[in-house]
Amino acid sequence: PLSEAADDVFSAGVMGNGAMIEPAKGRVTAPCGGVVSSLFETGHAIGITADTGAEILIHIGIDTVEMNGKGFKALVKDGARITPGQPLIDFDLNEIKKAGYSAQTMVIITNTDEYQAVELITPGEVKPGQPLLKVQA
Repeated sequence: PLSEAADDVFSAGVMGNGAMIEPAKGRVTAPCGGVVSSLFETGHAIGITADTGAEILIHIGIDTVEMNGKGFKALVKDGARITPGQPLIDFDLNEIKKAGYSAQTMVIITNTDEYQAVELITPGEVKPGQPLLKVQA
């Protein structure tokens, strides 16, 4: 659950509802088809506008913006059309830990208020391609 994130802004749902992932590998893949609406210069976060209209923020780590891109490699560009499961960002888990940051990764529906519900549907271990959130119109 997002409420377990170590950052109060994320855990309180200030940016929207979603989920927190403790990554086992250093790769973010596309959760759905859509368009990259915002790729942060530092590579630590990406915004996606899903084909369904959901606006998704994937934020790798807590305070990792302070790493100034070290350990992050974007595999897509702003405006790119993406498909489910497509690799988006590679990141170095050891580099994040070495810098003293948490690698907790947030997946947030930033336009939550446009939906009746955003629910975590797969608690526990989640594999790429497995549904994580249910967004109810």
